[in-house]
Amino acid sequence: MTNNPYRFRILITLAGILLLYSCRQHKAESPPNIIVFLVDDLGWQDTSVPFHSNTTPLNQRYHTPNMERLAKAGMTFTQAYAACVCSPSRISLMTGMNAARHRVTNWTLRKDTKTDGKSPVIETPDWNYNGLNTEPGISNTIVATPLPQVLQQAGYTTIHIGKAHFAAMETPCADPLACGFDINVAGHAAGGPGSHQGLNNFGNHPDGQPNPPWSVPGLEKYHGQDINLTEALTREALQILDTVAGQEDPFFLYMAHYAVHAPIQPDKPFVQRYLDQGLDTVEARYASMVEGMDKSLGDILDFLEENDLVRETIVLFMSDNGGLSAVARGGQAHTHNAPLNSGKGSAYEGGVREPMIVRWPGNVPPGTTSQQPVIIEDYFPTLLDIAGLPDTARQIVDGISFYPQLTQKEAITPDRPLFWHYPNVWGPSGPGIGPYSAVRRGDWKLIYFHEDQRTELYNLERDIGETNDLSEQETDIRLALASLLGTFLRSVEAQMPIDKASGQLVPWPDEVKKHTPTE
Repeated sequence: MTNNPYRFRILITLAGILLLYSCRQHKAESPPNIIVFLVDDLGWQDTSVPFHSNTTPLNQRYHTPNMERLAKAGMTFTQAYAACVCSPSRISLMTGMNAARHRVTNWTLRKDTKTDGKSPVIETPDWNYNGLNTEPGISNTIVATPLPQVLQQAGYTTIHIGKAHFAAMETPCADPLACGFDINVAGHAAGGPGSHQGLNNFGNHPDGQPNPPWSVPGLEKYHGQDINLTEALTREALQILDTVAGQEDPFFLYMAHYAVHAPIQPDKPFVQRYLDQGLDTVEARYASMVEGMDKSLGDILDFLEENDLVRETIVLFMSDNGGLSAVARGGQAHTHNAPLNSGKGSAYEGGVREPMIVRWPGNVPPGTTSQQPVIIEDYFPTLLDIAGLPDTARQIVDGISFYPQLTQKEAITPDRPLFWHYPNVWGPSGPGIGPYSAVRRGDWKLIYFHEDQRTELYNLERDIGETNDLSEQETDIRLALASLLGTFLRSVEAQMPIDKASGQLVPWPDEVKKHTPTE
């Protein structure tokens, strides 16, 4: 065979093309970067993005151009749900388990200590008030494999910024580094900050020393500065992203803001806009906190654009429970999530329905809306699907992946039931606030209140404000949903409170013969 220099060049060229194609295919098939942007206590209406069928007066109050930007480029979920308070939602996101199964049904703080308020009627169960743990050995914990640990083992760089609230003080997962995060900034056991103000050292003592349990750790370099906590956390996130974004491994950023949790304090660059609108001082401060959160989102989106990471990164925006309305707000209580009823801590939609947006260019169609009901435990299997990872967690996962819904290949069945279980006493009072279990299937939602063993039934399509209880008119639906709810609670060995009058456990919802206190 004679040497042919032209043939040799052709072979070299073909080899180069094949190598380039192989590299491009590998890059296209590489798992994406993941950003979960979780806001604390952000209500369904605390945004200029309409999540209802029409723009509402509250949508017109708030200024969130970066949420609008995210929505235009991604998919808006109008019926996304979480628990009615924070720790249950965060444990569900981290484990894929429903709160009835993982039993961290109320907010956590101190080791071996319940955080429940008092009830004259029921005694709360011995729930998992020590929170999440990765290894056995501590009582009243749920032992599970957290999401960041699965991603970490698959090669992701895992970053925690902001509020953790996974476990009680003096337990391992009070520190996110014990739960699979490579980096932790400002995350600890507490569910709120001592202060959002750098001038107040974020709740630490004037000399910078910790002031437990509420003082925010790890931000000492901002102490004494006129800077908001949201801005400080965002700067830290951007500095870390600037380091990891150039690495070969993908990153998982859990951007979990303390905002807009109380104390309601002004985010100074934004507050004047709302005072000029005529809002009272408290509501102007609250709206400024919302806008500060939105500015943080915009800064992170800008970083992705400037570093050519938009198509390689999925961004998921979510809140951990309904907007605060029972206490600490200006104006009339229980109205801050209208047209939804009530707010944080409540069984009603104002307590559990959340703003949710997902952007992933090339995979999620831009400017789309999903009316598919999803719930916080769905994040765990969804993110594993997105990363192309098998479920190697030790726990039973209740969530269902909404990845096919994102790509519009298929939807979760419309009649898939969603379940809530809160056998606890939050503290404040108001509509729907109290120990309860609930189920939604299709347009129907049944709530079972534990203290008076009463059920309420609503059609959410016709009555989003839950003003018309149809328990008497729709007996068959009420009984069917009560049976569905009772069967689920028993299947996960859910804890029920104790009826103080009888000394017995509160009956399951399908064991109760009455549905109103007068029957």
